Amino acid sequence: MPKSTMKNLFSMSLRSKQIALVTFAFTLFVSIISLVLYEGSKKSVTLLVNGEQIEIKTSAHTVGQLLSSEDFEVAEHDLVTPSVNTPIEEGLSVRWEQAKQVEIHTGKEVQKIWTTERNVGDILAAAGVTLLEHDKVLPNPNENLGEDLRINVQKAFQLTLIDGGNEKQVWSTSTTVADFLKRENIQLNEHDKLNRKADGLVKPGSIVEVVRVEKVTDVVEEPTNFAVVTKSDAELLKGREKVVQEGKKGSVERKFEVVKENGKEVSRTLLSEKVIKEPQKKIVAVGSKKMVASANTSKPKTIVSRGSSAAPSGGKEFYVTATAYTAHCNGCTGTTATGIDLRANPNLKVVAVDPKVIPLGSKVWVEGYGYAIAGDTGGAIKGNRIDLHVPTKQAAYNFGRRTVKIKVID
Repeated sequence: MPKSTMKNLFSMSLRSKQIALVTFAFTLFVSIISLVLYEGSKKSVTLLVNGEQIEIKTSAHTVGQLLSSEDFEVAEHDLVTPSVNTPIEEGLSVRWEQAKQVEIHTGKEVQKIWTTERNVGDILAAAGVTLLEHDKVLPNPNENLGEDLRINVQKAFQLTLIDGGNEKQVWSTSTTVADFLKRENIQLNEHDKLNRKADGLVKPGSIVEVVRVEKVTDVVEEPTNFAVVTKSDAELLKGREKVVQEGKKGSVERKFEVVKENGKEVSRTLLSEKVIKEPQKKIVAVGSKKMVASANTSKPKTIVSRGSSAAPSGGKEFYVTATAYTAHCNGCTGTTATGIDLRANPNLKVVAVDPKVIPLGSKVWVEGYGYAIAGDTGGAIKGNRIDLHVPTKQAAYNFGRRTVKIKVID
């Protein structure tokens, strides 16, 4: 190839390189200028996303374009302020809160709500849940909701608590008796009783009663009565008694288990007893000797005179109301309390008396009747009253009722 031709080819190649270099430089210059102009057209915006602040520059024209350009997807319940159609201006502050679905459990009811609120109290207010003074809420209404997105509301109700007999009205959110007692800081002792099972349910109007049971040991020393022993005495007139030996009480120590409910004793069980002092029995002699009445005055204690009606000297004298009766009266047996057979001896002078006033077996003198034996008693003969034995009913009717003088001779 000629040298001229080679020279021409070299010159053309060099010129092409120069043109390409100039073109690249120009394109680069235009790109840089465009980039500078583009960056210069961006506006500074503060973006607050779920409480986190981000400073960005954007060329977006609206809030919606801004969020899209930052790959933020706005859902139906999300909160965007200002609205997505708001034009972007320098220094604009945009807030975006993502809504979350929260479950509100009230007893067996479950309410679901979409909300951008974070405070538990604000969420409940947005859901229309009204809290009363004694209601319980978890988490606390003053706290922010955690990641579990669940709020438990326990509605309080009123019930009656009777503890040891003391009654009061209580507000509670418990569902069982055991939980209720625990929240009320009520502890049961070993023997205490409940009116319902611990795992039983409570509801409005329920009555929970705690009976405080106490078991104590009581040791007491108590007197013991003496026995009364009687023995027949043939030397003592029938109807009379004589104390041979006075009785004396003994003592015994008794140990009891006492059960008290709400402070009141409900049972007492004897556990043991020990004699401290033996009692001394009382011995009483009871007369068995029968009295025989006759007209002979040689034995004044057992014989009644039919004769003189003159008052004897000496003896205890007082006035009594006197009536008369026969051995054949209605309800009469004919035999006196001291064993005298009046039907076999109708003419004997015997007086029915009150032994507390005139001792049985005593010899007496009665005005208008004479000497007699206090040998009988009667249901109506009480105090200063006597009943005189006469042989016939007519004699009893004729005597009637009168006040007479009587003397107890012995």
